[in-house]
Amino acid sequence: MTAEPLYRALRDIKLTTVRKAISSACYTRSWFRTWGAFAFDIALYLGLMTGIFLVDNGWLQLGLGLAAGCAVAFLFVWAHDAAHGALFKSDGVAEVFGTLTMLPSLNMYRLWCHGHNRVHHGFTSFSPVDWIWRPLSPSEYAAKSRLERIMYRLERAPFTCALHYLLKVWWPGMVMYDPSERPRERVGFIVHKLITVSFAALLSVAAWIWAGGIVGVLAAVVVPFIVFNYFIALFVYLHHTHPDVPFFDERHEWSNTIGQVYCAITWRCSRLSEFLIHNIMIHVPHHVDQTIPFYRLKAAYQDLRREYGKYIHEYRFRWRTVFMIFSRCKLYDFEAKRWYSFREAAALPGGPLQGAL
Repeated sequence: MTAEPLYRALRDIKLTTVRKAISSACYTRSWFRTWGAFAFDIALYLGLMTGIFLVDNGWLQLGLGLAAGCAVAFLFVWAHDAAHGALFKSDGVAEVFGTLTMLPSLNMYRLWCHGHNRVHHGFTSFSPVDWIWRPLSPSEYAAKSRLERIMYRLERAPFTCALHYLLKVWWPGMVMYDPSERPRERVGFIVHKLITVSFAALLSVAAWIWAGGIVGVLAAVVVPFIVFNYFIALFVYLHHTHPDVPFFDERHEWSNTIGQVYCAITWRCSRLSEFLIHNIMIHVPHHVDQTIPFYRLKAAYQDLRREYGKYIHEYRFRWRTVFMIFSRCKLYDFEAKRWYSFREAAALPGGPLQGAL
């Protein structure tokens, strides 16, 4: 007899009940920590960008562009918290500063909020709605064209995973998103598209004129954008993908509590890393309640572990662990709740990929 999956015990527990385990102190906002993090992130980004415009060596410019991409990722996490209402009481203040801090990543604040806040957080790991990093089943993969299979493999490889965010989120979900689908928000979506396009164009022109032409544009615009996409694709993948963590395609098997508690993963890093990325890898409390500020996530996590520790997945960030996850989590059997590598799927007796890689 098959053992009952542990996560099923969460199905009858409301998320509001889980939130009661978090102390009220974890919701206290700190002016100093909020603006201190903002000042650090913006100073780091502007300092590196200034270096790109001042130095006269193309290789050094590109190196500064790589570092600037990291700063863009740090800024984005700050904007992410603002977009969730974790940093400010005023939605207007959150939108102004969230928009500004998302500009270096070339993301469009309102469109990003629409997809992330409503879709991903509303239906975490319920694949018919939350399609971010949704795995293909062996039969779905077998039905894809050769090019589609190649792209899927590249997206699920540790050094090319940025393609997932570019091709599945940024391009269709922001750049090409048709705002007429949501008439009440149409004007806001168009305005935020125009703001981001204008920023990208002005920065590109300035880099071409004052930072050395094409190398300047690569260093100031393209390289930071690629680095950011790698960061966000990798982080979101690790937040919800592991051989022990399921995905769901049937509504009766899933619940909001299962998605937010059992299907969110916490990764502990060095103190410096957690400081720089604003604790974004301490992910379970953020999914339980998005209004917890990033500087309170560690305390909230300890509260949740005391009450719901047996349902929580926590790992230490090590590259060998990351490579293991990427190698094993290729295709998914939604009915059996089992991950397969490509080789395992190809070896399934009578399977759609039998004898093929």
